[in-house]
Amino acid sequence: MPDSQPQHPHSPGNDSTAESTALLLCGARLTDGRTVDVRLDNGRIEAVGTAGSLVARSKRVDLAGYVLLPAPVEPHTHGDTALSAETEGPVSYDGPDVQRRAAEAALLQLAHGATAQRAHVRIGDVHGLGPMEAVLQARRSLRGLTDLRTVAMPRLLTGLAGADGLAMLRDAVKMGASVVGGCPDLDPDPTGYVETVLEVAAEHGCAVDLHTDGGDPARLGRIATMTGGLRPGVTIGPCGGLGRLPREVAARTADQLAAAGVTVVCLPQGGCAGVDRRGTAPVRLLRAAGVRVAAGSGALRDMANPVGRGDPLEAAYLLASRYGLRPEEAYDCVSGAARAALGLPEVRVEAGFPAELIAVRGDELAGALSLAYSRIVVHWGRVVARTSAVREYCDSAALDLPRQGRAGKPLEGGGGGQR
Repeated sequence: MPDSQPQHPHSPGNDSTAESTALLLCGARLTDGRTVDVRLDNGRIEAVGTAGSLVARSKRVDLAGYVLLPAPVEPHTHGDTALSAETEGPVSYDGPDVQRRAAEAALLQLAHGATAQRAHVRIGDVHGLGPMEAVLQARRSLRGLTDLRTVAMPRLLTGLAGADGLAMLRDAVKMGASVVGGCPDLDPDPTGYVETVLEVAAEHGCAVDLHTDGGDPARLGRIATMTGGLRPGVTIGPCGGLGRLPREVAARTADQLAAAGVTVVCLPQGGCAGVDRRGTAPVRLLRAAGVRVAAGSGALRDMANPVGRGDPLEAAYLLASRYGLRPEEAYDCVSGAARAALGLPEVRVEAGFPAELIAVRGDELAGALSLAYSRIVVHWGRVVARTSAVREYCDSAALDLPRQGRAGKPLEGGGGGQR
């Protein structure tokens, strides 16, 4: 099966089809305030009913005290450089090292809730296609856990120096890279770079995902003109430079991007290896213009951001707390909008939709974004990751603290606990 197509754990031809795939999620709170049971089967939501109304045919998970949401998606990560910040000496790009880092990073982000991820991978220079092959190997090892997709990023694509980059870009797509991209800002001919990427994308029917700081409105305007209406779609990011432009200039540029149907992926948690400058795109201005805005993580503990967490819920929290979005709008940037940017089907907690879900400890969305410690992640209708946090206080029995979930073992001195 080509790497551009996800293989689900219960798809035809997989031995696991002999077992029941049904799962009942009991007593979950939805964002509209209802408490419901949700039955999953064959990778989809089969039924949603009031709490206690659905019968479990097989396994069940108690979600009392959790908010149930469509699972987030990670639209912008760097699998080849992730988890390399603490490496002594030069970062190793040997295949096994890159594969290990990419797989570990993908699992960390899965634990945060990302059931689908798009990893940008550099190709060319002295490393050739080695990092791409290593990340594709990591992708294959993670099938059934998370859907890891790859973007091929050549450094140069124009002139004599770009000939090798173009050949490697085509080879990367043949190997299994599902998206073509790169950073036109680094090429001597940025417009020629974009034209070449679009040519390769048209040849292979690939999506396009370009790194750009976005500080040159004329260049963004040309990108909008060249990519307008392209299918399966064009994404650019992180576009922090767009936020440094005069507001009226940024607004005109946003109108051009909206008219062209270009998606912007911002990085509220920090920078990434693809651009040198930091800053977050003007999210509210872009959304007001009609631009689809998704939010990604960027660097995950590499030299571009040694403390990057790769947490989509933190990205949503930052969009709400620092950039003025309502919690629902902020979460859409890491879920609905991010899924659309990756060409994935919409998810709602309704019958018939894909069973890509996350349950977060809390009573409502704002609280979940604020204190998103305990999480249960569902991919293709099965629980693939759990994270539990227990908070305990010494000598707190007299305070009559509210308990979340089952109480853990008290601290010495008779403390109470919160989950």
